[in-house]
Amino acid sequence: MFSILNHPRRTGAGISRRELLTTGGAGLLGLTLPKVMQAEQQQLTDPFQGGRAKSVIFLFLFGGPSQLETFDLKPEAPSEIRGPFQSIDCRTPGLLISEHLPHLANVSDKFSVIRSMTHTFNDHSGGGHYIQTGNRWHLPIGGGFDATPKDWPSVGSVVEYLTQHAPGGLDRDLPNYSVVPNRLGRLQAGGRYMRPGEYAGWLGQAFNPLTTTVDQRDSTDNPYWRDCTDEELDFQIEGLAPEVPLKTIRRRISLLKHFDSMKRNFEKADSEIFDQFRQRALALLTSDNTRNALDIKKEPDQLRDQYGRHLFGQSCLMARRLVETGVKFVTVHYDCVDGYSWDSHRNSDDVQHHLLPTFDQGCAALLSDLDQRGLLDETLVIAMGEMGRTPKPNSTWGRGHWSQLFPALIAGAGVQGGTTFGRSDRHASKPVEHPVSPEDLAATIYWAMGIDPGLMLPDSLNRPVPINNGGTPVKKLFG
Repeated sequence: MFSILNHPRRTGAGISRRELLTTGGAGLLGLTLPKVMQAEQQQLTDPFQGGRAKSVIFLFLFGGPSQLETFDLKPEAPSEIRGPFQSIDCRTPGLLISEHLPHLANVSDKFSVIRSMTHTFNDHSGGGHYIQTGNRWHLPIGGGFDATPKDWPSVGSVVEYLTQHAPGGLDRDLPNYSVVPNRLGRLQAGGRYMRPGEYAGWLGQAFNPLTTTVDQRDSTDNPYWRDCTDEELDFQIEGLAPEVPLKTIRRRISLLKHFDSMKRNFEKADSEIFDQFRQRALALLTSDNTRNALDIKKEPDQLRDQYGRHLFGQSCLMARRLVETGVKFVTVHYDCVDGYSWDSHRNSDDVQHHLLPTFDQGCAALLSDLDQRGLLDETLVIAMGEMGRTPKPNSTWGRGHWSQLFPALIAGAGVQGGTTFGRSDRHASKPVEHPVSPEDLAATIYWAMGIDPGLMLPDSLNRPVPINNGGTPVKKLFG
């Protein structure tokens, strides 16, 4: 316990436990250890204190988009480095943006580009965990592909936890954290992967996201790269079969309650907390509000066309719908259905013809739509992958894994649009100015939402664990 209390993270009162214990836990600035613990409890009571971001939309481009083909082009680099794409003019001074991102170039005044994201976990699953949680995965590089109960909780799961524990937090019949269109890995290799990063990990399954499902036509189909029909875009809640009528679900729930009531008569254990979380899950499944929010057909055809009828564009639109109903954290996965996609080892053809155009259309439409509705001022939008690509390509312009440098687009909630942050070297191989780690990114999201990055939450054994290990919010991004 003493080693936990001596963790050098900051408490909700702005002072570390190490400093408190050094002074005997009392007398320092009039604070006592109980008062500090009370300050952290206050964070649970009022978890979003002064944050400008009421919601977050996280566009996760899994596989690792190339910095040299997106937001960090190097036209002065040697020909074997600079890539096959040209840069185009945009609204941001000094930003060299790909010719295949014209929609984003036209709205670059609404976002900033971090050109100095970096970490050393050069692995897709581990990198995906790192980016979504702000903490390194407990498995080594190459040590696994799937989520485990020992994983760190995603930022979205921390938001779900804090919202549920706030007064009235269990009364909503909409989720606080949602993942669309599918869990990461569901459409790859027949769903064999359950990629880590989006789950609650040691925080507990009650804080996993509400996840939707959208299926492929067959094993070779990639719905991110084509127009989808309304019948395909049903955004079913994962685990809830569409053929089961709502009244049947409610009847089963009623029967389950009856048996549980009988069982509790013979048990001494207090199940009140468990019942709260179970009732919350059932409310999500049976809520008309949830189902209405997930009905993409309620949007005007013209707006849906602006986003693009492909799976990524319609999922971006779904994220806006969810945020509009009060969901606090929405992750949109752009998954590697074909096993490669953003993981562009083979060539740059798919990057040019499929990946960049669909990302460009969906992300630009999302930013414009949020802005027109007055939601961009209170919605933090982030778009990025878990790594970048090697500066040196192969003969067909494919590039390998490269976590030492990659970009991130960030917008809304006070972010200064039309700017860049950080700088890379002449070959886009490493940061030379203002490196930003996954810890820093997570701390920035927490800070923007008004959550203390130094907050500690209980693990499965009720031991306090910091949600962020040493990250520093990048406040210079904000006006």
